[in-house]
Amino acid sequence: MASLNDIRSTFLDFYERNGHRRVESSPLVPRNDPTLMFANSGMVQFKNLFTGLEHRDYTRATTAQKCVRAGGKHNDLDNVGYTARHHTFFEMLGNFSFGDYFKEQAIPYAWELLTRNFGIPKDKLLVTVYHTDDEAADIWKKVAGLTDDRIIRIPTNDNFWQMGPTGPCGPCTEIFYDHGPSIWGGPPGSADEDGDRFIEIWNLVFMQFEQFEDGSMKPLPNPSIDTGMGLERIGALLQGKHDNYDTDLMRALIEASAHATSSDPDGPGKVHHRVIADHLRSTSFLIADGVMPSNEGRGYVLRRIMRRAMRHAHMLGAQDPLMHRLVPALVRQMGAAYPELTRAQAMIEETLRGEETRFRQTLDRGLRLLSDEVARLPEGADLPGETAFRLYDTYGFPLDLTQDALREQGRGVEIAGFDAAMAEQKAKARAAWAGSGETKDSAIWFELADRHGATEFLGYDTEEAEGQIQALIRDGAEIDAAAEGEQVQIVVNQSPFYAESGGQVGDTGLITTETGAARVTDTRKSGALFIHVAEVTTGRIACGQGASLSVDHDRRGAIRANHSATHLLNEALRNALGEHVAQKGSLNAQDRLRFDFSHGKALTGDELAQVEAEVNAVIRQNTPVETRLMTPDDARAMGAQALFGEKYGDEVRVVSMGRREGSGKGAGRDTYSLELCGGTHVGRTGDIGAFVLLGDSASSAGVRRVEALTGQAALAHLREAERQLADIAGLLKAQPGEVVGRVRALADDRKAMQNEIAQLKRQLAMGASPAEAAVKEIAGIKLIARRVEGVSGKELGALADQMRQGLDSGAVVVMAEDNGKATVAASVTPDLAARVSAVALVQAAVAALGGKGGGGRPDRAQGGAPSLDKAEAAIEAVEELLSGA
Repeated sequence: MASLNDIRSTFLDFYERNGHRRVESSPLVPRNDPTLMFANSGMVQFKNLFTGLEHRDYTRATTAQKCVRAGGKHNDLDNVGYTARHHTFFEMLGNFSFGDYFKEQAIPYAWELLTRNFGIPKDKLLVTVYHTDDEAADIWKKVAGLTDDRIIRIPTNDNFWQMGPTGPCGPCTEIFYDHGPSIWGGPPGSADEDGDRFIEIWNLVFMQFEQFEDGSMKPLPNPSIDTGMGLERIGALLQGKHDNYDTDLMRALIEASAHATSSDPDGPGKVHHRVIADHLRSTSFLIADGVMPSNEGRGYVLRRIMRRAMRHAHMLGAQDPLMHRLVPALVRQMGAAYPELTRAQAMIEETLRGEETRFRQTLDRGLRLLSDEVARLPEGADLPGETAFRLYDTYGFPLDLTQDALREQGRGVEIAGFDAAMAEQKAKARAAWAGSGETKDSAIWFELADRHGATEFLGYDTEEAEGQIQALIRDGAEIDAAAEGEQVQIVVNQSPFYAESGGQVGDTGLITTETGAARVTDTRKSGALFIHVAEVTTGRIACGQGASLSVDHDRRGAIRANHSATHLLNEALRNALGEHVAQKGSLNAQDRLRFDFSHGKALTGDELAQVEAEVNAVIRQNTPVETRLMTPDDARAMGAQALFGEKYGDEVRVVSMGRREGSGKGAGRDTYSLELCGGTHVGRTGDIGAFVLLGDSASSAGVRRVEALTGQAALAHLREAERQLADIAGLLKAQPGEVVGRVRALADDRKAMQNEIAQLKRQLAMGASPAEAAVKEIAGIKLIARRVEGVSGKELGALADQMRQGLDSGAVVVMAEDNGKATVAASVTPDLAARVSAVALVQAAVAALGGKGGGGRPDRAQGGAPSLDKAEAAIEAVEELLSGA
């Protein structure tokens, strides 16, 4: 019996031999189709090839594509486990032609593979074609020898495929397998077509037209092929099973679940095992592709799937978390075909274990509440909607989880009551938001979030993505379109742009559509919405358009480096200064980082050097920067640092980087830096490059601020410092290592010369000895009062003292003007200081000059005035004061 792995290989090998490029499955999160929650078919990654927007170096391809259908219009979640062929995760085998071959080769390829390579009896196969597609019908007759009764013409869109209301489209042909008359059901197109006798195994789409808004169609210049065959479905057929869950791969997972729960895989818990087996695949692959459980977007869908599986594990009697213990079985089955499972195995197990541990804390209480409420209901009555909402709001039970639990009892939920309770909660939240002091246009952001849901952030994994413009805002109001030169705020369903938060500035970059482009100058956040502040630079952009979003790579890289360096800086400061250091604010921009922290005094040069050296040592370790999701309590238990006063949700991102050398700080503390953070970071510490501290300053009372540079900015700073040092060395005619000694010697020489110059200025200002100077005697007191030139205010006091030394008893008052400012100095011999105060002499002169004040000691004082225009009046005022002494 061929295994599913064998069947997958046979399919891919067949088309590879026939000139097709074997292309790896794209991630489950589409990057080029904003309308999809998850990849749900093989053509998703080739959409732009079919529309002509993209060209590659091949025109034929074959894939085994990972697919998930558990959200949006493609949602099989409720049926999984209860039917033979519904899954949340499945593999779609396909072959594609991009303007190369068409129907005349696609049909023979399919027939040869099914009948020769897979060995399916020809008489068990029949096909459908679109009712006007005579070409396909004729090829089937020629290639397969099918008679008219085994070529069924279908006049509905079941056999006509469209990418959307406009764009590529065309007829398709579906291949069915007949399980025989022992199974109920009729052929496709008949009244009994919903039976299980005739099962579709392959669909071949012929893209040959382009449809326009007016409903008209024109032939495409390069018709293309897109086919899809479910691996689980063809596997069941080839293994002689009528149930996908009986295939070897699914059976291995079911038996792993049964073994882990010590229960019969085919007993009363059969449905539970099937749900667990299916959901194990979808959750593991989603986590491997970067989706993490959350309360929004794709993360919310993942959480719903996980919790549904975990409830079924609970129903099997599992007392401890189960799902993570089954991951090795999945990796054994599918790891060879999808190596990302092997690479992410540890992360998958940890995520499943953590989620199930948290969910089990509320599951018992929620199920007890549900049981109590059901016990009060009449036989067969549905659960009131408000009760279902309370389970959702209080215990985190999605509506479909409650419906699933009630389904086994033949009950449902009063959806109208649930919707009413949900609407009431939203109304309260809207009122709270509108009155919370947010910006004046906060109401419009709430309405948009309510209408479209949260923006899905893709920027942890990519800097480029496809999105769909959900709203354009100008001057606080929604608009339909914006033209070149207009300033606008853009809301997109998913975005790689980081919105400013946590100290990290918002991203910039480009948003382009088929009709225009906008330059994003900032990205901000309002609630769960990302708001792209932009200017339309070319053409016109419109609401509803698909858009390509591209973050400025170099700028984002510099911001990432600064943000990661901030984490290392925080830890280095704690090591150098003590555990009292706590973050009080930060800025992570493209050109620098700034970090505020609690500390009572300036850092010494040695402390700054220690911090800088320690950060650079961790950078040189070049260890991976790892991110994990966990509860805030679990994160703090690990030792992760959090911002004081910051509000955290049920889950946080914990960023770890660096290796601590022999810290002795406790178990699990070998990581150098461990912090709660939602920002973007480098892949390895070495990506930061270099780190240079620029010094510290006071930010506020008890808070210091340091600024630093990383990467190219740090190198540019160091190069500039080297250039300046070389220039200085050149001027000094010295080697760079001799500069400090030379400058110190020059400073000493300069100080000596300044002192000598000051002495000479004072001598020049004095002009003559005190005996020869204009000495007046007023009321028996000798007085020298004069205006001098060429003396600075700083030197004037020393000049007055020097002139006083020539008097055995007396007073000196001198005035000078320097740089537009007048200074008055007075010096009185000690024997007169009690009778004549130098302070009073200065104040009298300053007042006469139009100034105020003056101060000092009784024997020496100084003051300032606007100018010396009234110098003579000032001298007269001094003489008048002495005359009354």
